[in-house]
Amino acid sequence: MTLSDGHSLGYGALLLATGAEPLRLAIPGDDLPHVCYLRTLTDSRRIINKSKNAKRAVVIGASFIGLEVAASLRERKLEVAVVGKESLPLEKILGRDLGNLIRETHEAHGVKFHLGRTPSAIKDQQVQLDDGTKLECDLVVVGIGVRPNTTLAEKAGLATDDGVVVNEFLETNVPGIFAAGDIARWPDPRAGRIRVEHWVVAQRQGQTAARNVVGARQPFVMPPFFWSNHFDLHIRYVGHGSGEARANVSGDLKSKDASVIFRSPGKLAAIASVGRDLENLKAELALERGDEFHAR
Repeated sequence: MTLSDGHSLGYGALLLATGAEPLRLAIPGDDLPHVCYLRTLTDSRRIINKSKNAKRAVVIGASFIGLEVAASLRERKLEVAVVGKESLPLEKILGRDLGNLIRETHEAHGVKFHLGRTPSAIKDQQVQLDDGTKLECDLVVVGIGVRPNTTLAEKAGLATDDGVVVNEFLETNVPGIFAAGDIARWPDPRAGRIRVEHWVVAQRQGQTAARNVVGARQPFVMPPFFWSNHFDLHIRYVGHGSGEARANVSGDLKSKDASVIFRSPGKLAAIASVGRDLENLKAELALERGDEFHAR
C-alpha cells in the first residue's frame, strides 16, 4: 500500500474503513457561511454555536438526521421549517402510520413542514424552494444523505456496488482485504445484500473484521438496529425492511404503545416499536435466531 507521501507499507491483511461523506447541495448559495452539514463532532459544535444567535432555521432533509436536528433546534427555541422531497417523513423506512405520527409529533412542537419540495437557492436570510416559496432564516442545516467513500477501493480494483462488496466474513473479492462500517455492503441472512449507515453496525463490524483479520472465520450476523428520538417520541427499530415489506401495527401508536411489524415476503424483516423496548429486544433475538415473532 502506497501512502500520500510516497512511502509504502506491506501487509498480510488490510481493513478498509473509509466511511461515508455527506451529500452536498448543488444550488446557488450552498457555500454561504450559515449553511451547515452534520457529520462530525466539529460540525455539531458549529451548528450549536450558530444556533445561539439564530432565530429561524431551515432544515433540508426529512430523514433521521434532519428531523433530529429539527427537534434539537426547536428545543433551543428556534423557529424551524423542514424541507423534504418525500410526501411523508421516513415513510419508506417506517411506513405510513409511523411516518404520520412523526410528522404530527413535530408539528405539535411547532415544526413546519414543506414536503414534496426541494431547495432551488439559498440567500443570506432566505431559502427559496422549487415552487417559489421563500423561507426566511438565518441558519440552514442540510441532511440529505451520505455517499460511501469507495474511491480507494475502486482504485484497488475491489468489487463495489453502492459500497464495497464483502462476504459474510466482511472480506472483499480480494483475499486478505476486508471492509467494515458505512462502506461495507454485506449479505444479511434475512434481507439479502445491504449497507447500513449506523455507528453501532460500524463498531460491531470492526470487531468482527478484526477477529477475521487475525485468522478467525466469524460471520457477521447481527441484525442492524437504531434508536431515534423526536421530542417525547422514542422509536426503537431492529432489522432491515425493504420497500416491499408490509407493515402491520400492533397496539396504539397515538398512545405511544405499539409495534409496527414488517414482513417481506411473509417472513419477519424488521420491527419498529414505541413504548415497547422489551418487545423490541425479543424481536432482535428472533431475527438473530431466524425465529418467528408475534407482537403482544
